[in-house]
Amino acid sequence: MQTSLSIVIPTVNGAQRLPGCLAALTAGNGARALECELVIVDGGSSDASVALAGAAGARVIAAPKGRGPQLRQGAEAARGEWLFFLHDDTRLGDGWRRVVLDFIGDAGNRRRAGYCRLAFDEPGSAAARVAALANWRARALGLPYGDQGLLIARAFYQDLGGYPDQPLMEDVALVRKIGRRRLSPLNLIAVTSAARYRQDGWWRRPFKNLWLLGLYFLGASPTWLAERYR
Repeated sequence: MQTSLSIVIPTVNGAQRLPGCLAALTAGNGARALECELVIVDGGSSDASVALAGAAGARVIAAPKGRGPQLRQGAEAARGEWLFFLHDDTRLGDGWRRVVLDFIGDAGNRRRAGYCRLAFDEPGSAAARVAALANWRARALGLPYGDQGLLIARAFYQDLGGYPDQPLMEDVALVRKIGRRRLSPLNLIAVTSAARYRQDGWWRRPFKNLWLLGLYFLGASPTWLAERYR
């Protein structure tokens, strides 16, 4: 019996990022019991993102720009019994299909969600430090980053109300509904782009992220925060 999985990836002008993400998803031999579809949710790209997604065999849908709206509409369009949300600059490690299938095969996980261990496409101690802190945050506080992906049964996702229609902190809003005790680390690495950290600095960027998160918890508007996230 096959299990259906929809991998939902939002993008805007992701032509430089998408190829690595899609190549990791399509590489190697697939688990026969896992039927996958790729859903790319485009927020108005002016580059080759849509063409690249189509060439990789993905379904492409259009949505208003913003990670929350794009993820929400992608989930609504997806056909799978399970949903796996990824960012377009994230590459899953080898063997991801087997890890996903193992999680899906456990009936107790139908009311849980899984996330990956974070790593960056950058060598050195600074990147390792930030990744370690992010992975601690996920385990201890139940707040994995969107960069870590989210694997969840469609029925559970719908019961939670799905991703909110907001441009930032949509990942935080959803995992807070899931709750720390219903989040499980997967035995899988998600390698994500370090571009923002290289640009802003390996100390400044994490502090900025923490500052924005604190403001969000204090009630700041996600729209206002999104303007300061860039």
